[in-house]
Amino acid sequence: MAKVIVSIDQGTTSTRCMIFNHQGEPVGAHQLEHEQIYPQPGWVEHDPMEIWSRTQDVVREALDKADAAVSDIAAIGITNQRETAVVWDRETGKPYCNAIVWQDTRTSEIIHDLGREGGQDRFRRKVGLPLATYFSGPKIRWILDHVEGVRQEAEAGQAIFGNIDTWLIWNLTGGVKGGKHVTDVTNASRTMLMDLERLQWDPEICDTMGIPIGMLPMVCSSSEVYGHSTQDGPFGEVIPVAGDLGDQQAATVGQACFEVGEAKNTYGTGCFMILNTGTEIVQSENGLLTTVCYQFGEEETVYALEGSIAITGALVQWLRDNLKLIDSASEIESLAKTVEDNGGIYFVPAFSGLFAPYWRADARGAIVGLTRYVNRGHFARATLEATAYQTREVLDAMNADSGVVLKSLKVDGGMVKNEMLMQFQADVLGVPVIRPTVPETTALGAAYAAGYAVGFWKSQDEMRQNWKADKTWQPNLESKASTEFYAMWKKAVTRTFHWVEAE
Repeated sequence: MAKVIVSIDQGTTSTRCMIFNHQGEPVGAHQLEHEQIYPQPGWVEHDPMEIWSRTQDVVREALDKADAAVSDIAAIGITNQRETAVVWDRETGKPYCNAIVWQDTRTSEIIHDLGREGGQDRFRRKVGLPLATYFSGPKIRWILDHVEGVRQEAEAGQAIFGNIDTWLIWNLTGGVKGGKHVTDVTNASRTMLMDLERLQWDPEICDTMGIPIGMLPMVCSSSEVYGHSTQDGPFGEVIPVAGDLGDQQAATVGQACFEVGEAKNTYGTGCFMILNTGTEIVQSENGLLTTVCYQFGEEETVYALEGSIAITGALVQWLRDNLKLIDSASEIESLAKTVEDNGGIYFVPAFSGLFAPYWRADARGAIVGLTRYVNRGHFARATLEATAYQTREVLDAMNADSGVVLKSLKVDGGMVKNEMLMQFQADVLGVPVIRPTVPETTALGAAYAAGYAVGFWKSQDEMRQNWKADKTWQPNLESKASTEFYAMWKKAVTRTFHWVEAE
């Protein structure tokens, strides 16, 4: 009898394989980073072949660490960095160029041209998204326009597109030898090409963007058997590939946010808050995204409101890699604790413009309030505080759109280990912040989707019963974080506007 589910969590900076038992507990894991490629300002790329190689490596190592036999595996789940676009040759399996990462801003001119008719909300009623460089559709268009020969091969059916989930599933299920070219509704909803109601690619939008609809993958649910791993792949056996969720939706499932009004926030490279709105499509009036939360097999589709913040954990990496203020990301907390406050400085990390709730492509990063008093500790503290303030802005927008005032916030992701940040987050929000016992909720959510498809978990209640709180941070009612300091943050944000002049 199969005893475990394998989850492949392909993120922005690394790829991880985690193996979970029926109680939702990790029994083995391995993680490897991949190269971040910056060819010019505003461009961010990954090598898809490196990601596939890392994926195979982490699977083998995780199985070894778990001491699990392949016969123990019930199914494989995939979760992935969303909006990162890959176009490859279905006959050779080779990408035509590096993947264009979700943070990349090279499509700004395409976005500007598309917005000439109908403005930023031209497609929002159908797709739930504003025109922004964030999403996959314009990235496909850029590749078709700028990489020689790709448009012709796309029109001939040879060049195909996928977000990273599609790329991995295609390779896992055989690649050039019959690999399945599929995606799920959550990833499809991040392309700007899928009709939220019909859950299919929209021919009119594809035509407007100049994207041949035949190069797009088949849209499936988040929990079904898409295909099987092959014997010459990293598993060496035939195993159902049965779960697929974009990383933030996966974290929502991993947090067991199955009820309307439940929300989670994931602290990773960026920060992403998702509020379950049930089977209703709620159009945002306050700068949020309307997206698919999950769809389990033939069950009704569940939707969500999402607030996406581009730079949070990436700001810590920037201090480490670009400014050399710290040697490792884990040092940020101890450095921030060397000072009592932020010294009057506010760090707005609009490196790729501002995402929710502003959607300002013209913004760029700024540090304001500098004096001779400021030192390294203040920089570290302001870096952490930026994450908490941006989260507050998204929460305010969610409250306004949904009419639901959150009473607590479930959190996950790498930064939730930072106790100082979590306490400050509770202070800024004015509500308790709750960390689960299994913080790797993104990988867990993909495992749940895969396990549910094959009957490893029989119901959502079974998954919900696995969720347990590890620690809760209560807001300090005497803190000025939610009032005076937050007002200063809002003032700092305005200083980033209009930095990039429209051509």
